[in-house]
Amino acid sequence: MRISGGAARGVPLQVPKGDAVRPATDGMRQAVFSSLASRLAGARFADLFAGSGGYGLEAFSRGAEGGVFVEKSAKAAACIRQNIASVCKSTGRPEQALKLLPVDVLTWAPVAGEEPDLVFIDPPYEIIAEVGPVIFERMVAWWSAEADPVVVFEMPGELTLVPPAGWSCVKRLGKGARQPTVVFFRRG
Repeated sequence: MRISGGAARGVPLQVPKGDAVRPATDGMRQAVFSSLASRLAGARFADLFAGSGGYGLEAFSRGAEGGVFVEKSAKAAACIRQNIASVCKSTGRPEQALKLLPVDVLTWAPVAGEEPDLVFIDPPYEIIAEVGPVIFERMVAWWSAEADPVVVFEMPGELTLVPPAGWSCVKRLGKGARQPTVVFFRRG
């Protein structure tokens, strides 16, 4: 697994050993970032259930200003630290633009003034039905009425997450049961 575009293109990413983390494929990340291209420059992101940090690091490599990685697994967090160092070295940008928070996603909220423009959510598939609605409910309080965030949610193709009130599904990439798909949500 490696960064697929931007200033750090080709930089390999460390992934925790075992099957606890299911990194987004290079092809899926390329499709996601092709769809987000116009929104990346200067954006702030939050990479929730960050795993290896692939989504956030890809955004950073492609021009995002910075962001946070929320990952409670110590093993995954150690890989994210290594990946942040590698990507920042390759891009020549400071590591201070990226924060790793080893906390539970369901307890985290952005600091006022640092609300993300892009939110990447890639939880373990087996807990999506449980945590998806909770995360969307928590996100309602994150932004002002004028904000226009994009939420990118990875899930298996056979799952449909009904967007809560105030959110709409604007795009879905990937298809087929037992295949990863990515759903783009926006407010409104």
